[in-house]
Amino acid sequence: MDTYESVILVKPEVFVFNIPPRSTNRGYRAADWNLSEPAWTGRMRLISKGNECAIKLEDKSSGELYAKCPIETYPGIAIEAVNDSSRYFVLRVQDDNGRTAFIGIGFGDRSDSFDLNVALQDHFKWLKKEKQFGEEEEAGPGPALDLGFKEGETIKINMKITKKDGGDSSSRIKGKAGSGPGLGLLPPPPSGKLPAPPGSSPAGSPAHAPKPEGATGDSWGEFTSAQSSGSPASSPANSNWVQF
Repeated sequence: MDTYESVILVKPEVFVFNIPPRSTNRGYRAADWNLSEPAWTGRMRLISKGNECAIKLEDKSSGELYAKCPIETYPGIAIEAVNDSSRYFVLRVQDDNGRTAFIGIGFGDRSDSFDLNVALQDHFKWLKKEKQFGEEEEAGPGPALDLGFKEGETIKINMKITKKDGGDSSSRIKGKAGSGPGLGLLPPPPSGKLPAPPGSSPAGSPAHAPKPEGATGDSWGEFTSAQSSGSPASSPANSNWVQF
């Protein structure tokens, strides 16, 4: 399967310098270059193709390739910043035959060199993550988690349900449990009036009102005396009444 080339960054103007060999291990210094007379001026493109990354220096008009710098890692030997400026770098360019050479490049604006630095860092971070994902897929899924209870293992859950009125449902349940037959007080009577017990006084009269004079303890005697005092029961029209 063919892999397409993608463009990560484009800078329309870059300067190329011939640099002297590095004499010490302290790095390169842009002050040692002839910065007033660049050897070449053109366009820079940072491209990626699969896992490959490279800087291409091309002609502004025709797009003809001037030099190519393959980059395996960053930071690395393929592209190195100078010690005395943030706008200049040293590239290790390579031709089609595999021959390499070191050249200097620089930008007129510091923001261009900053963009190049960030783009390279982000690209290689992405490659690292892609490699990790590939290794995890090849290794397959990890062992499944056993979330079941082991033999003899128990779990304790404390639950407390609170009613909307703020009362505790546990006390309400206990109250209901103690209201069975013989375990609590009887419920209050209904709001209607109950019949008076036998021997009690009629409603509205005192229970211990004094009896009228001449009254006896026999209620039947009072009934007969009422008949003898001219009650309708003693009249001829009501002769069917029988005295007891």
